[in-house]
Amino acid sequence: MLHTTVTQLIGQTPVMSIEVPNRDSCLVLKFEKNNPGGSMKDRMARSMVVAALRDERLAPGGTIVESSSGNTGIGLALAALEFGLRFIAVVDHHAAPDKIRMMRALGAEIRYVEGDFGEDEVAVVERQRLAAQLGAQLPGALFMNQSDNPANPEGYAGLVEELMAQLSAGIDAFVGCVGTGGSMTAIAQGLKWHNPAVRTVAVEPAGSIVFGKPGHPYYQSGTGTPAGDEVGKVLDYGCIDEGVQVTDIQAFETARYVARRKGLLVGGSTGGAIYKALEFIVTGKLTGTVVTMIIDGGEKYLSTIFDDEWMAQRRLFDPRIATRLDDWLIGTTHSI
Repeated sequence: MLHTTVTQLIGQTPVMSIEVPNRDSCLVLKFEKNNPGGSMKDRMARSMVVAALRDERLAPGGTIVESSSGNTGIGLALAALEFGLRFIAVVDHHAAPDKIRMMRALGAEIRYVEGDFGEDEVAVVERQRLAAQLGAQLPGALFMNQSDNPANPEGYAGLVEELMAQLSAGIDAFVGCVGTGGSMTAIAQGLKWHNPAVRTVAVEPAGSIVFGKPGHPYYQSGTGTPAGDEVGKVLDYGCIDEGVQVTDIQAFETARYVARRKGLLVGGSTGGAIYKALEFIVTGKLTGTVVTMIIDGGEKYLSTIFDDEWMAQRRLFDPRIATRLDDWLIGTTHSI
């Protein structure tokens, strides 16, 4: 098929399996980094724009405003180009610099929030406040509010059908990151509709408050809900069998391990999901075909988690993680 717009390239991303020795299980990765904007957020970003235009909440030639750590912003920048819209991304210092550069390259206007925030502190509340203010004040503007926007999870409906077609032998479990909750909700609900026995595990950063644990700063980008913010209305806890936390060190060291052992550049939150999926497989909590998403690519984090100096300055190295992953994926002594 010959496509005529870049957003027609969204979806139909490939899958790849990673065998886990001595276990009757495999981990299947779906390459959402292959979407044109480099992440799975392309799906929901376009869904939100199409819904807003259809419902006439956004007029042709209007302005999209959204708070984003980067991936949603990149997806919205692509949708804005497709429909001839202006896009303003409200970001903070926590966003990966390469994501900011990508949004700018696609024509997005960048607004940084002001405030005295720690380097590992996500300024989501201030981002949301400024985005809502701009959406209300600028003529023809609309604040997308992805955390509460029902078109967010609707954007992932096609992803579930792709998985069912690609893995015809069936899916036994899904391990996914939870941020706004849109992708986790849509995928978990969709898989359980096909097979109610599918186990679903949602992964948040240690320090996130999605599952009621105390909040504290964290470096993982685009995932979790920081202290002071509210969990998105799009999140359906009822479709999640278990919620777990992963540390920055576990997530980032796993992303680096996957790059050096498997040749796959994945983002930090994906590293966290892979780590927890493997942990659940090795401990026997999950069996069969376990699916997780490569949410975005490590190419967006070359100046952060793939930079040795950046990691060392923040004391995020722990060689025991790579040893543990070697045990899980190569050796026969499955240490935890």
